[in-house]
Amino acid sequence: MMFGLSPDQIQKIKVAFQRADSLIISAGAGMGVDSGLPDFRGNHGMWQTYPELGKQRIDFTEIANPAAFRRHPRLAWGFYGHRLVLYRQTKPHRGFTLLKQLAETLQLPYFIFTSNVDGQFQKAGFDSANIYECHGSIHHLQCLKSCQQEIWSADNISPEIDHQECQWLGELPRCPHCGHLARPNILMFDDYDWLSHRHHLQGQRLDHFIKVHRNPIVIEIGAGTAIPTVRYFSERFAPNLIRINPREYTLPPHGGIALASNAEAGIESIYQIFIK
Repeated sequence: MMFGLSPDQIQKIKVAFQRADSLIISAGAGMGVDSGLPDFRGNHGMWQTYPELGKQRIDFTEIANPAAFRRHPRLAWGFYGHRLVLYRQTKPHRGFTLLKQLAETLQLPYFIFTSNVDGQFQKAGFDSANIYECHGSIHHLQCLKSCQQEIWSADNISPEIDHQECQWLGELPRCPHCGHLARPNILMFDDYDWLSHRHHLQGQRLDHFIKVHRNPIVIEIGAGTAIPTVRYFSERFAPNLIRINPREYTLPPHGGIALASNAEAGIESIYQIFIK
């Protein structure tokens, strides 16, 4: 169902796009909710999805932590392996397609800044060279001991998970160099061994994009305040900011346009302004 815009909002969005020389899409966990992905708002949501973690009172900061792979490797890989399978199977919601069509129709160069590790933008057909994943990607692996400065694809692993027990079944993913346990190339809590050079190259491309395109319009989608990395980035460009969020839609002091909506409906409302 499309989110209704007021005449004032429509006019402000039209003016913002008329002035823009490019489009930046910034996305947090709320972007994936309409695709059926969990956003882990608080322990309750995570423990509903992973009851074994709730039984052991393991919160997100404990399981999303390199120490979990050392202490409980099958539990940690049960959590991440299940998510890897889930992201592989998930179809990006229609909002992804509408954003891509909007950029193409308005002939706006685009870049994506996302805290999501799910690879849904790539799956939806966005150019991987124009995506910055500030927390890394579950679709890439590294050695837990960082024996080599190498990041490799997770395409060759086929997780078998006991979801109820949150346990990885079978042979655990291993480093091809030293044979030690592998881990996702994701920036976790208390993470001092994350290999960041893939992320660094993405950041260089983003910096270049911002230098070349001085007046972007930013559409921020589903970025919360609990870990505000995406919001801080988006607010650099206010008031050239459209914030789509069903709950946390307060704008920064420099202003912008707030849409109190979920991702897909908010995106469709913007799309309908320009493409009938």
